[in-house]
Order: sequence, then C-alpha cells, then structure tokens
Amino acid sequence: MGGSFVSTASEPSVVEALESPLRVGLIGTGVISDQYLASMSRLPQLRLVAVADLDMQKAATVASAASVEARSVDDLLASADVDVVLNLTVPAAHVDVSIAALLAGKHVYVEKPLALQLAEGRGVLELARSRGLRVGSAPDTVLGTGIQTARDVIDRGEIGEPIGATANWTAPGHELWHPAPKFYYQPGGGPLFDMGPYYLTSLVTLLGPVVTVSAAASRSDRTRLIATGPQAGTAVDVDIDTHVAAILHHAGGAISTVLLSFEVWGSNLPRIEVFGTAGSVSVPDPNIFDGTVQLLDTSRTWRNVPDSAGFLGAGRGYGLAEMAVAIDEGRGHRASGDMAMHVLDIMESITSAAEYGETRQLTTTVERPAAVAHSRMGALAV
Repeated sequence: MGGSFVSTASEPSVVEALESPLRVGLIGTGVISDQYLASMSRLPQLRLVAVADLDMQKAATVASAASVEARSVDDLLASADVDVVLNLTVPAAHVDVSIAALLAGKHVYVEKPLALQLAEGRGVLELARSRGLRVGSAPDTVLGTGIQTARDVIDRGEIGEPIGATANWTAPGHELWHPAPKFYYQPGGGPLFDMGPYYLTSLVTLLGPVVTVSAAASRSDRTRLIATGPQAGTAVDVDIDTHVAAILHHAGGAISTVLLSFEVWGSNLPRIEVFGTAGSVSVPDPNIFDGTVQLLDTSRTWRNVPDSAGFLGAGRGYGLAEMAVAIDEGRGHRASGDMAMHVLDIMESITSAAEYGETRQLTTTVERPAAVAHSRMGALAV
C-alpha cells in the first residue's frame, strides 16, 4: 500500500498535571490490573493509594510491587484517603462493588462491562447522579491515537458521508491462553460481553449511537480444555453463546455489521472498516490504543494516515485520568457511564434479538464524546 495522507494536525499538546491528583483505591488484582498499574505510574492526574482483593495475599503482593498499602475491600471502601474506586473485579461483581463504592461516597471507574443487565447498570448511574458522583467505564482504548485518528478522518469528510461499517473479532477461545478462563464462558462473558465493548464503543465513537439491532447467535458442542496454568487439562463449562452476528442501525443512518466469535481458528477479516460515499477507512485493533489508520479515497489506493488525534502512548487507565481532569474542570468525561450504559443496551438487545429472532429497539442513547485532540497526558511532577 503506497502513499501517505498528509495531516494538517498541529503538534501534540500536553494535558497538564492537576494540583491535587485523584486518589485511587484499586479493587481486584486480576490479570488486567498490571496494565492499569503500568499506566498509572506515568499519569500525574492519579495517585494510587491502596489495593484490595478478596485474596489478601494477592493484594499484598500487588501492593508491595506498587509501593502502596494492601487493605481489605471493606477497609478500602471506608478509607477517607480514597477519592475513586478502580473496580477491576470479575464482571459478575462489577455492580455490587460499584454500588458499595458509591454508597461510601467514592467516584467509580469500572472495567467493562458496566453491568451484566441493563436494569442493574441503570441503577448504578442513578445512584451516582443522586450523590453527585462520577461513573467512568472501560474501554478507554477509544481515546488513543488509533480510534481518534480514524474518527478525525471521518469527521473531516475524507470518506464522504458514512454509509456503513464492518467490525470483526474472532478467536478459537480464551482457554488457550488464560490460566483461569471459566468466567469467560458464563453470563457476562463470551465474545459479546468480553470483546464486544471494544468494538461497539468504537462504532458508537465513530458513527454515533445505535437505535435498533437484529442478531443471530450459536455455540458449538466441542470440549474446551484449559491449556495453561494450574488448571491445565480441565474442561470448561460453556453457558453462553460463543458465535454472535449482529446488524446495528445507527441514528445517523449508517449500518454496521458485527461478528464476534470464540469459534474461529483463523481469519483475514478486517478489525473495523468504515465505508463512505467517497472512500473507506481501515481502523486498527480497538483493543489497543494506537495502530495504523489507512484511508482509501476515490483514487482507490490505500494510504497510511499519520496520527492526527488521540492521546499519545496511552494505556489502560487513561480514561480514569481524563475523568480526573474533567472533574477538575467541571465538565463531562469521555469514558463515561452513559457510553458504557448504551453499549450494554446494545449487547443486551443483541442477546434478546438473537434469542427471539426479532429486531430490538434500544431504550438508551448517548452523544458521541468530544473528540480527543492530539495530546499527551504529561508525566509532570505534582
């Protein structure tokens, strides 16, 4: 693929450190916590205070590596030196921990999904509003240069009027790499609830909210064996659909087709492509923060697009840092509970549409968050 799209973007700006960083208490020390902790060490908008887990030995190990205190979950929630709870528990515990944090007067930033059911997610957001607290939610990968540069291409009209998109994530199954993958095959897991938030949040960021969905889903009867770790060789019970296909109708008129699967051993499908009246844009992996955006216009030649928007060098936790800045500035934050709620509505509607063979009308909507200027969070001393 030759050529290069010439960006008119200015040099990246720097998001300044806050006078008083948001003090963070982390609950849940699973695999994903390592990525959050790695990012937090370079985000002056945040200060990690304590770590908690039901497994106190594990909490102590993680806390020691991060040079902070290990506390019980109850003690962390009661701590006066914690402003926000970073909820990295398993999906089935997201709502209970988020509600407990809000009742304790803490803001919440939760791993995806926000909840397993729309009604529970709505309860979390209503409680937060009633107490003047914030709820943020992963994925924040959409704030990186990959998705934001693709959005910039679309918003500048480089592909004309968006007509549709395709989004595909496929794999043979998480049991091949994860040492404790059983929760991926229970309600709240599966390709839809595990990987769907990255792709659906990206589609809403690129094309706006969804109004209706139709879908089909299935699961195979093959035996799944854990391949690594202490449970290697153990069979995994499958209680969710493992192959999901959906059609999303966006409020702006575009139509997205989505494939999410734990049943595909290999494919060359694009991650995300958006098609317009004057061209197409190829979007990098939405499970990471960067990657090369490619543009095809009426010349019919794919060209790499230099980064023109998004946080440079971002990682998990940047959504929480941006929330800290938004609280300080008195504005809405981008990786918001409202976005997570709309994505949860899409996923629940897909599940229902697949089960009953009917098109479902969503009950929520959300505004596209403000675009992220080409910027660095800034590793400045506080």
